[in-house]
Amino acid sequence: MTKSSAKTTAKTGGNPPRGFIGQPLARVDGPLKVTGRATYAYEHEHGGRPAYGHILGAAIAVGRIVGIDTTEAERAPGVIKVMTLRNAPVQPAFGPPVTPTVPEVFTRARPMLSTDRVRYYDEPAALVVAETFEAARAAAGLIRISYERDEGAFELAGRLGEAYAPGRTNAGFETDSAIGDFEGAFASAAVTVDTTYRTPYAHHNPMEPHATLAVWSGNQLTIHTGAQTLANFQAGLANTLGIPAENVRIVSPFVGGGFGAKLIVHPDTVLAAMAARELQRPVKIALTRQQMFANAGHRAEMIHQIRLGSDGDGRLTAMGYDVWSATSRFEEFCEQTAVFARSLYAAPNRLTRHRLVPVDLNRGEWMRSPGEAPGMLAFECAMDELADRLGLDPIELRRRNEPAEDPERGVPFATRNLVACMEEGARRFGWERRGATPARVQEGRKLIGLGMAAAIRPNYIGGAAARVAIDATGDVTVRLDMTDIGTGTYTILTQIAADVLGVPLSAVRVELGDSSFPRTAGSGGSWGAASSGSAVHDACSKLREKIVQAALPGDDAAGTEASFAGGEVRIGGRAERLSDLLRRVAPDGIEAEGAVQPFRQNDLYKDWSQHSYGAHFAEVAVDCDTGEIRVRRMLAVIGAGRILNAKTARSQILGGMAWGLGAALMENTVLDRHHGHFINHDLAEYHVAVNGDVPDMEVVFLEEHDDKANPLGAKGLGELGVCGAGAAVANAVYNATGVRVREYPITLDKLLPHLPTAAIQW
Repeated sequence: MTKSSAKTTAKTGGNPPRGFIGQPLARVDGPLKVTGRATYAYEHEHGGRPAYGHILGAAIAVGRIVGIDTTEAERAPGVIKVMTLRNAPVQPAFGPPVTPTVPEVFTRARPMLSTDRVRYYDEPAALVVAETFEAARAAAGLIRISYERDEGAFELAGRLGEAYAPGRTNAGFETDSAIGDFEGAFASAAVTVDTTYRTPYAHHNPMEPHATLAVWSGNQLTIHTGAQTLANFQAGLANTLGIPAENVRIVSPFVGGGFGAKLIVHPDTVLAAMAARELQRPVKIALTRQQMFANAGHRAEMIHQIRLGSDGDGRLTAMGYDVWSATSRFEEFCEQTAVFARSLYAAPNRLTRHRLVPVDLNRGEWMRSPGEAPGMLAFECAMDELADRLGLDPIELRRRNEPAEDPERGVPFATRNLVACMEEGARRFGWERRGATPARVQEGRKLIGLGMAAAIRPNYIGGAAARVAIDATGDVTVRLDMTDIGTGTYTILTQIAADVLGVPLSAVRVELGDSSFPRTAGSGGSWGAASSGSAVHDACSKLREKIVQAALPGDDAAGTEASFAGGEVRIGGRAERLSDLLRRVAPDGIEAEGAVQPFRQNDLYKDWSQHSYGAHFAEVAVDCDTGEIRVRRMLAVIGAGRILNAKTARSQILGGMAWGLGAALMENTVLDRHHGHFINHDLAEYHVAVNGDVPDMEVVFLEEHDDKANPLGAKGLGELGVCGAGAAVANAVYNATGVRVREYPITLDKLLPHLPTAAIQW
């Protein structure tokens, strides 16, 4: 394999016992990554020596460009072209803030440098293309732009009166839901909690920045980039450039993290494609880390009002969740923040509502566990508040509100192991040692606390297709446009193919990340493994049928039992090496395609409530003198169907737990509310959780097979690790200190002044 190859293959040797699915295999693409042979977007070499682009962003948040002087930049050494609104190619208009349908959100045209209007701070205002990146960046600093500034609106909390109800939330969920008489039930409830939480702006920050290499060959465009969904990139770029989608090829064999930030095309891709077409030369563009904060999406700031009413025994009689979220003026994005609460706990009277407040920022985007991540950070802490008010153990409160069926849809659960996750977690974590009264457990100058929270994440499946071929030697090639964003896709698809076809892992080659391969829904929404895996499973099953038909031509194959295992095929009681059989009956090999339908077309998703579940536990120590919080240990117990690879699944949950810890204690993008600029726009000041922030993390999977989900019995879990993890940490902080911080992240300034006097006295 070479650095310039358009597709990446991954193979492995050494086989565990029969039954590859579920085995904790190491990543088959690991050797490529640790030896530097896994090729990421900016590393590709294709089409000759590239030119390099650098984007100059607008210096205001709202207004218009009234003058551009590019004279000095054009004269700078190495500069090939300076592109601005004066000479950029004609592109379609952006269009209205809300697309007619949900899919169009991903595929709409996203024009660049097409108007004098400035819609958000650092929006691309010019592009410099030069022989080197350094020359392009230096020349960009020589461009002089004059603006006519308009007054912008950036505040959320002070403008709730301007809130409106969107027509839909992300992914098309209903904006509001109402069952029974919430207001009446809440007013008459024996015990109530009416509390408000705030979650801040947050940013994805994948290790790999957004980067693109664009290469034209005649009217055919090849894009090397980091993409989670190749079909979306292909359609969105084609619509922007005004060319047929079949003229665009997206190549993305490896993605250095996405977390939702690489679901649609961004400025680097559009501008690289336009510049490469103008120059008839390959062009590379990478967003700097600072540029990513304004131009690659974010999670919006939100205000969460949660109202819970219960009887004296802790059974919920009323559950209400209102959430206000900031949204861009020019493109609406409503995170489905309260949707998870519609399926989590039983309560006869229910109300959930989403409202948006327009601000002059770039659009919010999908960020890992959209909805559940910020929503459960607030809601599961409100449940902890109710447990405290009732004098009930938090697990017992949740057990008493376990529903028999989906509380709002009225359909049975496909599987539901939430209580089992909590009980197993309590046993393993030593929950019985938790002090029921906050701020009572102290070790020297440390206050110690335990916290827990439930986790829920909808289980989806996206439409996907796969092509599987086997040659006369028994080597298998699997192709689909699915991406591996670090989750282990290469590995689990290798396991599935080897398992179904009964061949060694070393005989399977998986090729991903090329839009010329069969289309999938890509990586996102925790549906990647189940969707692409089901398509591969189907393709391999059909390939088995074709092999049997080739061995028994005519009607003889009908009803004949066949088994594939250990490199052998047994048909009608006769065993033969698979490779020997193929050389005899199919010397040119055999190929088959398989597919799986998206969940909205699947009756099993209409008739059953499909979710993955978990329970998170955390122990913290809070310094009595400084207020410093240290997470000592975390545990997640997960019920997510059949686990396809225990090692990669564990890695996914660990990463999610770190995200939850970061959301609770660290992550906060600070917005300059006068200029509309994200201030801490780098990894020096935007703090994410790292290994040193939590020394002990444990993940436990409950055995589970969901035959309603898909042929594999697997469920999505990549985002489940985030859901509730932050709330467990926050609840542990409360248990340690007796201080309930409702504005995240929980930082020293919010905690230290309120620490109990008895604890801080010497």
